[in-house]
Amino acid sequence: MLNPPPHPSGSAAHLLPRGEKGAIAIYVHWPYCARICPYCDFNVVRDRGRTEEQAGLAQAILDDLEAQAALVGPRALASIFFGGGTPSLMPPDAVAAVVERAHALFPPTSAIEVSLEANPTDAEAGRYAALAQAGVNRLSMGVQSFDDAALKFLGRDHSAEEARRAIGLAGRAFSRLSIDLIYARPGQGLADWRAELSTALDLGFEHVSPYQLTIEGTTAFGRAVARGAWSPPDEDLAAELYETTQGTLEAAGFEAYEVSNHARDVAARSSHNLHVWRGGDYLGLGPGAHGRMTLAEGRIATVARRRIGDYSQGVADGSPWAEREVLDPRDADEERVLLGLRTVEGVPLSLLQRLGLSADEGRLADLRADGFVALKDGRIAATATGRPLLDAVLKALLT
Repeated sequence: MLNPPPHPSGSAAHLLPRGEKGAIAIYVHWPYCARICPYCDFNVVRDRGRTEEQAGLAQAILDDLEAQAALVGPRALASIFFGGGTPSLMPPDAVAAVVERAHALFPPTSAIEVSLEANPTDAEAGRYAALAQAGVNRLSMGVQSFDDAALKFLGRDHSAEEARRAIGLAGRAFSRLSIDLIYARPGQGLADWRAELSTALDLGFEHVSPYQLTIEGTTAFGRAVARGAWSPPDEDLAAELYETTQGTLEAAGFEAYEVSNHARDVAARSSHNLHVWRGGDYLGLGPGAHGRMTLAEGRIATVARRRIGDYSQGVADGSPWAEREVLDPRDADEERVLLGLRTVEGVPLSLLQRLGLSADEGRLADLRADGFVALKDGRIAATATGRPLLDAVLKALLT
């Protein structure tokens, strides 16, 4: 889940000039899942009977970390994020080894956020204390719903009551808690969704990531919708559910600091994701993981080999990546705009000017005049009107 981010202060940082190296974040992809959810199109596999393979992958991730650290040179560590898949299934000693090695290779200038995605099953909740001992200090919980019928539809392997028990254990183990929820499910009404959001707030979460159910053609849900088994809500209802999300969380004191991420205050924001959205460098470790790094030749985009065996062998051979591309400076800038405009802080006007855009004429000026973006303190950000239409705004801006 690129879901997917840490902890400088969360204050509005400026993008680095082209070619300048800064702190580096680390993303670890653990691909194993107890069950494959029907809406998931991430690089995942069933974890049953793969003990030897998992041990090999854990070592390959450490070796890959060492090799990439040698490439990028001395940096400060910004954050670590364990995603997947289900990294709460990762052996705690393997998590601890990555955290320890990352701190040794990239000594941080202050305490950093170490996030891990977790499912709220009883079995995984029993590992929370060990994961906290391993160095994890922020847990992102994939609860998805507090309705048992919805959980069954979504293919989740926990019940609403099981989730509540896990949340209680997580609150005792971790200083920071985030919850993922899925809305725009078939048959879901506004009152139902409002009640689920209220439940999450009542349980004490300081960070809420509500995601609209997206139907990808390659998933079980995609195939079911294609054959007419069921249909997602229409656009009007989906828009109302989005507005309900914004209104409910804003009334509770949460800021939508990114399109799908809401935090109670600045300290509760995900610093790892902010680092990525701001265009910072990050190493992608594990099968299929994406990375971005600034080297002498420019900004490099990497994608690791997707198959577990191929990745582990590739690390051993010195070729872990299926793709390694030196980004054209314009492409790198456009990527920063695509990511940065998702956030409430937006992007520096100077970045758009590098792309030949002016705040006073042309496409950017038109979007300002129509109320989709605004200029403040030298930064361009999407407005409340523009954020629900961000894909269209970005297309108009960058096409």
